[in-house]
Amino acid sequence: MEALSSIGTLLGSSWASGVNLYMTVAGLGIAQRMHWINLPGNMDVLANPFIIIIAILLYVVEFVADKIPAVDSIWDTIHTFIRPVGGAALGYMALANAGPVFQIPVALLTGTVSLDSHLTKATSRVAINSTTIPGTNAVVSVAEDASVFGVLYLVINHPIITSIVVILFIIFSIWFLTKMFKFLKKVLRFIFGSEETPAAAA
Repeated sequence: MEALSSIGTLLGSSWASGVNLYMTVAGLGIAQRMHWINLPGNMDVLANPFIIIIAILLYVVEFVADKIPAVDSIWDTIHTFIRPVGGAALGYMALANAGPVFQIPVALLTGTVSLDSHLTKATSRVAINSTTIPGTNAVVSVAEDASVFGVLYLVINHPIITSIVVILFIIFSIWFLTKMFKFLKKVLRFIFGSEETPAAAA
């Protein structure tokens, strides 16, 4: 049962870090500090007050940046390299007592889960930012934060259910990303067009 709980903690935290890394780190750190959860391995370092404060400050910056469409797109692009690394780091720390042979594969797994949730967030934001409906970006941003909060709640209270939820999301995201990449490809083709080659024109 403890092993299943640890899997739920890893899957849930890595998924959440792909959506909002700083909220995830702060939330896990506070939960550990309040004894709401017993984080595996060296993940308990997240309860350090310095780490919690830095994570909260960065979350505040992201909270503001996430509400501005142009800034949001730049922020998400930069975090394509940050969120998956953060998710991988959580997995690596969680198995600190198991050694590199287990740490590295788990880090690759959690980093991939984080990348998956990040790409789902980022591509959906590109589509949303292309609309002219005012306030849509802010509403979606708040909904994303709420989803991270919900997953952290499940991680703390129902880690096994968290595993099921994250697996279902990954299945959905594969379908969603396939559709979104096709959509974005059509949008780019429409914007840039396809110029006729001289041979075709002749």
